[in-house]
Amino acid sequence: MSTDNQHYFILTKKPGGYLSKSPGQICYMSVHKYSSNVVSNYSSRKLPVIFIDAYSSLDYDIEVSCLEDLGLEEAELLQALPDDVERLKWFTEGDALRRALGLKEGTDMIVDKDGEKLRGVIRYIGRLKEPSTLSCPLSGRFFGIELQGLDKGKGNTNGIYRGTYKQLFSCPKDCGIFVPFTRLRPVAPSSLSPSVPEPSAQPETKLAPGDRVTYFINDKDRHGMVLDVLERNGKYFVRISTDRDENGKTGGEVEFPLQSVFKEEVPSEPERMDIDTPPLEQSVDNHFLDINSLVEVTLGEGNSYGIIRWIGTLPERKDIMAGLELEEDKGVSDGTFKSQRFFDCPPKRALFVKLASCRPDSRFQSPTANRGESMLKQLDTEKESWHSTGKLETVPPISTEQVKDILIGRMRGIQGHCNSCYMDAALFSLFSCSSVLDSMLFKSTEPQDAPIQNTLLHDIVNPLRINGFVEGRHIMKLRQQLQKHGYSHSFTTDEKDPEEFLTVIMHHILALDPLLKLSAAGKVQESYCYQIFLDQEHSLVLPTVQQLLEHSFYSSGLKLAEVPSCLILQMPRFGKKFKMFDKIIPSLELDVTDLLSEGPQQCVLCGNLAEEECTACFKDPVFSQTGFKVFCGTCSSQIHAHPQRQSHQRAPLKIPKGYAGRSNPPALTRDKLELFAVLCIETSHYVSFIKYGPNSQDWIFFDSMADRQGERDGYNIPEVHACPEVGTYLEMSQAELAAQVPRDMKGVAKRLFCDAYMYLYQSTSMCLYR
Repeated sequence: MSTDNQHYFILTKKPGGYLSKSPGQICYMSVHKYSSNVVSNYSSRKLPVIFIDAYSSLDYDIEVSCLEDLGLEEAELLQALPDDVERLKWFTEGDALRRALGLKEGTDMIVDKDGEKLRGVIRYIGRLKEPSTLSCPLSGRFFGIELQGLDKGKGNTNGIYRGTYKQLFSCPKDCGIFVPFTRLRPVAPSSLSPSVPEPSAQPETKLAPGDRVTYFINDKDRHGMVLDVLERNGKYFVRISTDRDENGKTGGEVEFPLQSVFKEEVPSEPERMDIDTPPLEQSVDNHFLDINSLVEVTLGEGNSYGIIRWIGTLPERKDIMAGLELEEDKGVSDGTFKSQRFFDCPPKRALFVKLASCRPDSRFQSPTANRGESMLKQLDTEKESWHSTGKLETVPPISTEQVKDILIGRMRGIQGHCNSCYMDAALFSLFSCSSVLDSMLFKSTEPQDAPIQNTLLHDIVNPLRINGFVEGRHIMKLRQQLQKHGYSHSFTTDEKDPEEFLTVIMHHILALDPLLKLSAAGKVQESYCYQIFLDQEHSLVLPTVQQLLEHSFYSSGLKLAEVPSCLILQMPRFGKKFKMFDKIIPSLELDVTDLLSEGPQQCVLCGNLAEEECTACFKDPVFSQTGFKVFCGTCSSQIHAHPQRQSHQRAPLKIPKGYAGRSNPPALTRDKLELFAVLCIETSHYVSFIKYGPNSQDWIFFDSMADRQGERDGYNIPEVHACPEVGTYLEMSQAELAAQVPRDMKGVAKRLFCDAYMYLYQSTSMCLYR
């Protein structure tokens, strides 16, 4: 029994009777049997089919209404999926399945591997094993991918399928992976939505959603746009969004037989670009509409609402167009236009219209729309008058409640361009959800440096907090301004480290007061960042940030002269390749009470006012695994009466006025800093994590170059997504974390624990005064 001689179906509804067959199962019958069973009243008959993966080749009589036809290639693609539910889901959605039919070997792809997006190239398309000839004539169609660039080594094969030990393609060890079509997404726009062969029964002239067409009613020609091509019982129909119906009214939808619909060779307005702009729209000032603006457009059936996902020009069009993701299934594609992808959205949600046809969402129910559009108008006015007034205005950081609406998604965050990831990650971390360093946006500065401050505030920070998106050109503008000032001749081209950029902007440009004041041997040193160094005798294996900071201060003989409003810590790693620790556990809070050179402290044993400090007790595990040890007079005498501690040199602490000599001193409080961001780098690309809320799972991950549209002339696609899995790992014990294999950690958690480069902490109380 050859697979070429079978006719395949997918079960879309549970059949009647007592059959235990689930929707999503694939079945088949011989082409000969199928031909002899199909008659004029086909829709009321049953077909004798055999189910794939059954333990026998028995025929089951199934109602035709429960079956949908499949081509051989479609059946093979769906058979590769793990269960019936998945098959039915992807068959019903349809678009991804149709795109997979057009994929070719050599196509660049993005592969989803356990939530991680990897880059690769298709090297093999086909079966992993041969089907049996008895009850399963069909085998799944898989894609063999050779991983590329930094993702090499993240696979699990060298092209050999372990089930048969057959070499299906060749690549280095662990640089290959076999996946079904559902885990693939093309990279290049030209291949994102390849043309799909229409069924053989359809006439040679193919119609696709978005095509302009002419049809006839009572010998009068009408015009419209194709929404869908439908097949019923072997006949094809076209669903059309009409320009005007038979009564002369604008809009509406009709279905016509395919043979009665004619494609217009020179479309006057492709993809609903024929929408007449009402007089109201022509008067709307929409110069402030941008990516992620909430808008409405007037279609034939009334107003439709959506969000702008793309702005630019389309093939054969000179007008500035907007690609909308609609709230309802009133669109024509999933972000493609004439087989070229411009953005991603669910099927039938994408619509391309003139930007002039868009106007701000009049409902003003969304906090993003209300906040964004009104503030943009206000900020445009402020920006125009800035040079004359010198007054700078700001927008508050994005709150916990607004993160989902404003920040989460593709084309969110700061768009990367030409090695800018160090700057993108640093600015996003500092300003998206925190105001701890907003003072640098307002402080008076030298006239020659004012344009840089203006760019930082009006072109980067405010748009980020209003729209959740900053175009790459604004970051390039800032880099050009820094380079013009002579701080580096390679700011616009080369990759740098975040601390270099932060030092230039905070110290040299804006002359911000140093964030950190350190006390060493009675002298105060000032800095903007602190690099953690450890002596060679440390015993840390899986340290927390708290432990690293304490050990670094201990080995360097340092203390804090005061509580910093913002503490920027660089982890102990040398360059981008060598890391001292395989994992570092983030400390959500840093207790700096015992790191202060002055101020009241608590005895580590009884909790009373401490009077003495013993650095020799720092590593004594009797008290705790690490940390500075301070004692009250009584506890210190008892502890150091032990023979092993009698030689310790104790130092008296400076006790503030109001505490010394009192039997009931004021209650002691701990000085703590809270974590708000982490910058990470594995080898050559910076990303960041933001702790944006009080709950354990309030984490987001930002990558300014998560994806790319086009090649040399294309652009990077930044992305922000929630990563609640980070909170799950932080709730684990130290022993549980030590047992975690990095490559098996869920989502992006591995990057936080293993690739941390810089931690950012803030004092919610001290930042009010600085």
